Amino acid sequence: MKLQLKKYIEQQNDWPQSGYHIMAQYNEEKIIVYQSYRPDIGSFAVKNQYFGGEFSLNRMTWIKPNFLWMMFRNGWGTKEGQEVVLAIHLKREAFENYVQNAVYSSFKPGLYESYNAWQEDIQKSNVRLQWDPDHDPYGTKLDRRAIQIGLRNEFIKSYAKDDIIQIEDISEFVKEQYEFVKSNDLTALLIPNEKPLIFQNDDLNKYLMLK
Repeated sequence: MKLQLKKYIEQQNDWPQSGYHIMAQYNEEKIIVYQSYRPDIGSFAVKNQYFGGEFSLNRMTWIKPNFLWMMFRNGWGTKEGQEVVLAIHLKREAFENYVQNAVYSSFKPGLYESYNAWQEDIQKSNVRLQWDPDHDPYGTKLDRRAIQIGLRNEFIKSYAKDDIIQIEDISEFVKEQYEFVKSNDLTALLIPNEKPLIFQNDDLNKYLMLK
């Protein structure tokens, strides 16, 4: 596994406790995002290193750069249809292209002159942006917000193959770490080493409400 890991308790004190933050593992070349699928889709992706087979290019797919938010969403890989947990090593320039083209999934009065203007924008956009409460390993809601990005049409086609560097199946790792959560032993919990992502584009940071 190529993820860089670090103990949860060593990271949490360094993380921002509130506000809007893209918590992720990244470098100049790539960013890690997470998805969970049923075995036929997940296995195909790992074997072929792209999304195909039963993966639908005709519906929106959501990617999450925050590991613990993904664990909240998929129940640490225990929810039906989300048993195969994937770490997708994504080209960073592709991720930045997504957020540059993203429209908020809910109306933000400070960003649009009117509700109708936002509606027109969201109908034309093929990338959705959503901020949700982040969660701790137990699933407890936090003040900090976590991002997820929805892709469709040409963006999902690009994401499914061209934008991917590598796809890893981390399902066994997730199961192992979930045992520490269930036994209330967070001192032993390992998760991907994450930090806030800030872009060089100040206008983009402002649009995303990043600080």
